Amino acid sequence: MKTVGLIGGMSWESTIPYYSIINEFVKNHLGGLHSAKIILYSVEFDEIEKCQSSGQWEKSGEILGDAARKLEASGADVVLICTNTMHKVFDQVQKMVKVPLLHIAEATASELKKAGVKKTALLGTRYTMKEDFYKSKLVERGLEVVIPDEDDMSFINHVIFDELCLGKINEESQKEFSRIIPDLKNKGAEAVILGCTEIGLLVKPEMSVLPVFDTTVIHATKAAEIALGE
Repeated sequence: MKTVGLIGGMSWESTIPYYSIINEFVKNHLGGLHSAKIILYSVEFDEIEKCQSSGQWEKSGEILGDAARKLEASGADVVLICTNTMHKVFDQVQKMVKVPLLHIAEATASELKKAGVKKTALLGTRYTMKEDFYKSKLVERGLEVVIPDEDDMSFINHVIFDELCLGKINEESQKEFSRIIPDLKNKGAEAVILGCTEIGLLVKPEMSVLPVFDTTVIHATKAAEIALGE
């Protein structure tokens, strides 16, 4: 079994499911008392968020790169950045280690293609929805991407940072997401990517009029498959 290295803590609420999903996958496939080999490096999220909001992306990349180096030195065979937004510095971090990093958008695009989806909605932080570092990975794989309008993007970004990252699940916010997703369906979206690892804490598949592709589940499951050599 290979060892999975997790760069977590962005936020820690959304890192917990990674640990659970990977271990559940290994248990279900191997049975008995089997569990996954996991090394977790949890960063200080306030430090990362300050880098984001001030545009100091290279500095944040150094922080995550240092975490990746420590995971590699501890025996990790593959490393995951357990957040969508910080894949903006994916290439910078990958250059700092020899072990492979598993890209969350590439793993998600593969699942969308398997499902026959051609046009997808994308929800996430403002960085993820507006900038190209994430969407380009989807477009490169032949997917058309739909994002919310400016007001809804601002609302989603607020919910992520001011509610979900603080562990708050707000029923009124759930209702707003239940409005936003149908609007994106009306724009031609055939599925919706929960492109922030916190959104899955709020939006459940049964709440959505579109098929839900939860990046946390996809990313963690792919890591477990790699761990088992699948």
